[in-house]
Amino acid sequence: MVYPNVQAYDRGVMFNPDGRLFQVEYAKEAVRKGATSVGMTTKEGVVFVAHKNIVEPLSVPMTIQKVFRVDAHIGATYSGMMADGIHIIDQARSYAQNHRLVYDDVKSVEAVTKDLSTDMMQATMYGGVRPYAVSVLIGGFDTEPRLFELGPGAEFSGYKADAIGVGKKVALEMLVKEYKDGMSTDDAIALGVKIIKKISETKLTKENMDIGYVSKGNNFVMLTPEEIAKYL
Repeated sequence: MVYPNVQAYDRGVMFNPDGRLFQVEYAKEAVRKGATSVGMTTKEGVVFVAHKNIVEPLSVPMTIQKVFRVDAHIGATYSGMMADGIHIIDQARSYAQNHRLVYDDVKSVEAVTKDLSTDMMQATMYGGVRPYAVSVLIGGFDTEPRLFELGPGAEFSGYKADAIGVGKKVALEMLVKEYKDGMSTDDAIALGVKIIKKISETKLTKENMDIGYVSKGNNFVMLTPEEIAKYL
């Protein structure tokens, strides 16, 4: 069915008669074009493996980051617009740190995700704003390993293993075949690198990868470029 003045639904965040939010759909398309990130729960915690799509030959790789420490027990990675991703990560850090200051305790991974979802939902409800063009994998160890995907429409779900970005379809196919419950951190990192290698059109190097993990009783760890090189 054709509706009059269909462009009106393009200009703001409003439902069209078919129940679609075009601006949210456009934001999801931006995520689908972002560099691939993979997250997996393990028997020890959660692993993040992300590709940094470095296209400028004179850029400094170390100034581009895709995996982040949110709190001692939480990490995150994103796909989509860099500015949106970094802003959401900063918001996650603020929620985790404020909870520590007020309650002298860590905030659960799910609670941080819900707070971020509330923020992202605001951008789908009011005129004059746009949805965040980013999806986030956020995970950690509170009472057990937890991993969530948060999308541009503010929807989120828990996963054992998941992927976001341009290679999501291929990555999920490989995860379904090769991911196993109770994998070790080392095996999960190796699988994540294997998936990114399969998807990437450029050669993987220690400079265009980010790898981090959280394990029970230990703070979030970011691998150094030299440690990453061992998996390539």
